[in-house]
Amino acid sequence: MAAKVVTVAFEGVEARRVDVEVQLTTGQQVFVIVGLADKAVAESRERVRGAFAGLGLALPGKRIVANLAPADLPKEGAHFDLPIALAVMSAIGVIPLDALDGWAAMGELSLDGRIVPAAGALPAAMAAGAMGLGLICPEASGPEAAWAGGTRILAPRSLVSLINHFRGAQILSAPAPGPILEGDRPKDLRDVKGQEHAKRALEIAAAGGHNLLFVGPPGSGKSMLAQRLPGLLPPLTSAELLETSMVHSVAGLIARGALSRARPFRSPHHSASMAALTGGGHRAKPGEVSLAHNGVLFLDELPEFGVQALDSLRAPLETGEVMVARANAHIRYPAKVQLVAAMNPCRCGHGGAGRGACGKAPRCQRDYQGRVSGPLMDRIDLAVEMPAVTAADLALPPPAEGSAEAAARVAKARARQTDRALELDVADGLNGRAEGALLEKITALDEAGRALLARAAEAGRISARGWTRTLRLARTIADLEGAASVKRVHIAEALAYRRATTPGEEVTSA
Repeated sequence: MAAKVVTVAFEGVEARRVDVEVQLTTGQQVFVIVGLADKAVAESRERVRGAFAGLGLALPGKRIVANLAPADLPKEGAHFDLPIALAVMSAIGVIPLDALDGWAAMGELSLDGRIVPAAGALPAAMAAGAMGLGLICPEASGPEAAWAGGTRILAPRSLVSLINHFRGAQILSAPAPGPILEGDRPKDLRDVKGQEHAKRALEIAAAGGHNLLFVGPPGSGKSMLAQRLPGLLPPLTSAELLETSMVHSVAGLIARGALSRARPFRSPHHSASMAALTGGGHRAKPGEVSLAHNGVLFLDELPEFGVQALDSLRAPLETGEVMVARANAHIRYPAKVQLVAAMNPCRCGHGGAGRGACGKAPRCQRDYQGRVSGPLMDRIDLAVEMPAVTAADLALPPPAEGSAEAAARVAKARARQTDRALELDVADGLNGRAEGALLEKITALDEAGRALLARAAEAGRISARGWTRTLRLARTIADLEGAASVKRVHIAEALAYRRATTPGEEVTSA
């Protein structure tokens, strides 16, 4: 008879059931793990052997076979240590055979018998609850797993305390969920002098979740403005908090169960590879675009990123998810992000106008900006040209309005979008993701605005995708003004922001 313990294997943020079956048979004394296990799982036998020795236990002098079923599902990670150890202990009578009924388990073992944290406690707890099971996890992961709600959680510090719990000598209490963190204090727009046009674009982008590009010479405030975007965005809703935390849990970024309602803001270096941006690698971990789910992905020095890395973002920006294709599996990660990018007009930084103008213009600008493909530029809703900041700008007093005032207007605009979503019974009412018949319905575009948009399309200034994105942008501009329908003036402003995003059209610095 085989002892069985339930655990999970991760496919993206989804946790799939795995049954760990351990059987003792006569024959050569050996410990075998089967079931398409990777190297970390295969090494579990040595960690289990060491943990048993640390407890003063010895493995039986029999052939031990640990089967991880289903056999065709890839198993990766050290969190299989604990379920394998529990199944072996159940098979040799250290704990009763029926003690583990109704429980799933996950966790890594140290050689002295301690149960140490493993990534993925939150999705594991969610999956266990969906199966009608409780979850046994490391003590340090207990506050994270407790966020799963109705799932029963046991979070022992070591194998000894878990054995004592099942024998009734020591009762483990359920862990409490970790704290909700407010996040770091966001930077204020009052720090940015001048650049009122760019501030207006930043507010529009925040209100509708639109992709944004700043173009300007060094020191013009591109990065400063991007870093102040989180201060304009509302906190994560409960549903968004759970989605985002699931991704961060799989990536091992949640410490002691502490979650944050602040929207993610990820700013990878331009040397990041395609796998680092979109996910992949040996264990197909989530990339920066997934770690920024429901938040902001900021790409500074945009043309300096690898061409393949940038183009790998095209599908996630359109679909809101990343599909990592492997030889034996397709792994999906959510990736609803707001892209904010910054770039210089050319490699020397100053472009073909103003002080320090490039002597190789316009060829230098064309070659430098050509590193960013037209299809990617077509997915950017607002492109803002930022002139150099002058001494006169710096001598001005701080602006009268800061992030608090802009955030209040953004909150009102988003509230209008939420109300429309409830009225129309749609899951995601953010303007930046509206499409099809829904977009036509919420814009209620007047004839003058439609005629202007049609002329822009006929002139080749916008693509078919650009038509949709212009409508989305105009709807957000109207929401900021409290307008019920989209008018010609809103379309005109939206087209002015999209003018530089048309493939093949140059972006110049003022």
